[in-house]
Order: sequence, then C-alpha cells, then structure tokens
Amino acid sequence: MDVTSVKNHSTRKAAVLAIIIVSYLMIVLDISIVITGLPKIRDELQFSDAGLSWVHSAYTLAFGGFLLLGARAGDILGRRRMFIAGLAVFTAASAVIGLAPSPAWLLAARAVQGFGSAILAPATLALIQTHFTEGPERTRAVAYYSSVAGIGATFGMVLGGLLAGWLSWRVGFFINLPIGIALMLAARAYVGETERRTGEFDLAGAVSSTLGMTALVYGIVRSAEKGAHDPLTLSALAFGLLLLAAFVAIERRAGQPIMPLRLFSSRERVGAYLARVLFLAAMIGFFFFFTQYLQGVLHLDPLASGLAFIPATLTNFVAAISVPRLTPRFGNRRLLAFGLVAALIGMISISQVSAETSYLFGMAPPLMLIGLGQGFTLSPLTVAGIAGVAPGDAGAAGGVVNVAHQLGNSLGLSVLVAVAAFGADGLAGSHLLAHRVDNVLIGCTVLLALALVVVALVVRPRAVTRVELVAKSRPLACQNCRSVSLNPAAS
Repeated sequence: MDVTSVKNHSTRKAAVLAIIIVSYLMIVLDISIVITGLPKIRDELQFSDAGLSWVHSAYTLAFGGFLLLGARAGDILGRRRMFIAGLAVFTAASAVIGLAPSPAWLLAARAVQGFGSAILAPATLALIQTHFTEGPERTRAVAYYSSVAGIGATFGMVLGGLLAGWLSWRVGFFINLPIGIALMLAARAYVGETERRTGEFDLAGAVSSTLGMTALVYGIVRSAEKGAHDPLTLSALAFGLLLLAAFVAIERRAGQPIMPLRLFSSRERVGAYLARVLFLAAMIGFFFFFTQYLQGVLHLDPLASGLAFIPATLTNFVAAISVPRLTPRFGNRRLLAFGLVAALIGMISISQVSAETSYLFGMAPPLMLIGLGQGFTLSPLTVAGIAGVAPGDAGAAGGVVNVAHQLGNSLGLSVLVAVAAFGADGLAGSHLLAHRVDNVLIGCTVLLALALVVVALVVRPRAVTRVELVAKSRPLACQNCRSVSLNPAAS
C-alpha cells in the first residue's frame, strides 16, 4: 500500500469516526438538554411532578426496549443502512417534539424519537467494531466514542439552560434537523456498508422486554403518587416482572435471539453491564432533580442553572480525553475504580448543600468531582462491556451496552422518583422540593457505592486464550475480511 493509499485510508477512518461520534453526541445531548428545560416544560404544558419524569422515561424506555431489535436489524439489513434509517426517524421526531402543543403529543413523539435512537445507537458502536481493528486502534476509537456520553450529558445541561433561558426549550429539538440531515448525507459518502447476514427478527423478545420494562417503570413511578399498596401499582409491577421473565425464556428458545445469553458468559461483561446500570441511575437522578433544585429552591433561571454545571463539563472533558493515554499505563479497571470513587465523593459532598451554601466553595468542587467521575467511568465500562465479543455478535453486544445505559436511565429515575416521595407528607413548595432532592442525593450515593462494589468484586478482565492471541496476530486485512464489506459506491 503506497503513501497516498495509506493517507486516504486514514482520512476515511477519521471521517467515519467523526460521523459516528457526532451522531451519538446528538443522541446524548437530546437526553440531557431537555432536563434543564423541565421546569419550563412543566409550566407550559401543565405536567404533574411525577408525570414530568415521563418526558425522560418515554424516550429511554422506547430507546432501551428496541435497542436489541435495532442491533439485530443492523446485522441483518446492514449497519450503514440502519444508521441512516435511525437518523431519519430521530430527526423527524425531533421536529414533532418542537411543535408539541400538549403533554400527550410530546410524550408520543418522545417515544418515537427513542425508537429512532434504538436503531441508530447500536449501529454506531457496531460500526466502530467493524471499521477499527481490535487493540489500540479500537480502544482509542471506543474511548472517544464513550467520552461523548459523559461530555454530552453535562454539556447538554449547559446548552439546555442557554436555550431555555434565552429562546425556548423547543429550540433544543429543532437544532437536530440540520445536524441530522448533514449526518445522513455524510454517512452515504464515507461510511462503508457492512456485510448483510441472513436471519430473523426476534419480535417476541423485543415486545416482551419493552412492555415489561414499561410496566415496571410505570408501577414504580405510580407508587410515588398512590403508594406501594395501590392495586394498580402492584398489578403493574407483577405484570412487568412476568413479562421480563417471559423475555428471558423467549431468548433461551429463540434460534436468533436479539440478546444472545452467551454475552453474559463473561464475568467482566456482566459486571460492566450492572455497574453501568447503577452508575447511570445515579447520574440521571442527580441531574434530573438537582436542576430543579437550582431553579425551584435557589431560584436560578434556566440559563444560570445550566451554567452551574460548567465545572462538571470541564473536568468531564479533561478526564475523557485522557482515558486513551492513561489506559495502557494504569489499566481499564483501575481507571474505572478511580472514576467511581471521584463521583462518590462528589455526590456525598453535594448532598450537604443548602440554600445558604456558597456556589464557588460548596457546589463547584463536588460538581468537578462528579464530572471527573463521569469522564473516567463511561469509557472503561464500554470497553469492558464489549470485551472478547465475536464479530458476529458485535451488534448485539453494542445493543446490550446501550440497553444497560438506558435501563439505568429509565429504571433508575423511576426508583428515585419513588425515593423522593419518602417522608414528604405535609410539605409544600420549595420545602417539598428540597426534601425530595435530599432523598434523591442519598439514593444516588447508595447507587454509586454499589457500582464501586460491583467493579471491585466482579469486573475482572478475563484471561486471553491462545486461540485469541493467534487471531489478534493476523494481518489487518484478514481480520476485517469477514466482518466488513465496504460498498464501492461509498468509496
């Protein structure tokens, strides 16, 4: 291969990585950008306090519920094709949300947007696995990809505050239109199509898992308003657990399951999935409730409350871009443990805030630790979640990583909504909100401590077999020839 060919190959890889990262950033930003605008959305569309959580959960449940089906669709129909299809659905739904005149309209469009993300997200991670060779090259690509999750989450809080304060919360959805269209055009030009495989769609698995999680989340959220002994609450919880048990049974018998149970044969991957659920549950609970605390108790406007998260954004960015350089020196597990410890200390510290707490000395330092924790946690969790996966399971593995992400978001938020209601009888106004946030921060601290325990006891890298060592020593062309088939039209 001559110098020009090598340069063109490197340029194409850089373009592919940029397209994947920007598309994933758009998804992550959308999740967090809406959080800072929640008080405005509640007032404008007349949501209840518990109902407001569905602005987030309608999206994440559809996202998490159909992720595995989206991953399978990428394997069967081609990952570039599904990448573009997911972008189209996500972009169109964003426009509908921006025009929403009522809660029902907004929640329905958020669910459709989540479905688009379910098609798009697993395709992004699977395209990294098929375009970048396992080893330093893929580790670097995954690190940049994963850093988007943390950086985008905190940056989205700032951007959401800017838009809600200066313009409208609706603008945050309208900006997806030009970005989505540009990404679709760029994907057709630069991203190579993957080899299509014969297979079947596990619709029974997708429907049972989605309905099961929805029923479970509904029951938990309803318990915050009606109590744990409410008949409908108990029925929803029982129905959700029954459907999830049915999902596992379906996956055991399915010829081509959307969630191959063999992915859970690795102790390292299982620990990474569980730790990711716990970590994301803590993070979404913190951001969801603390932004309301800033606006409802400290009486900051949306712009100021968004800017308040800048310390977390900056340290998150610094930590995330340092991960590829630090991983070879310290190892994936040590960076992961360090990130969780930093986030835990930050969460314990910020749970002590009150209306009299100084922002500069009482809030900014804990926020910096929480941002640091995000930056050092998400990338190692992603690497551990896809470790040792065969090329044929790349899409499914990427789907499970993202399912764990969205499961932490939706199930974690519903649990913390219920936790927020403990001991709140007789309180009202800002006193009620302050009490709810205090409860949630304690819950977030417990979740982070559990994630740290999981990492310490479960997430241990597996030994590399002799067969894998031989496979890794093969030339690049032979490693990729079975998993990637570049479309000549895209060359």
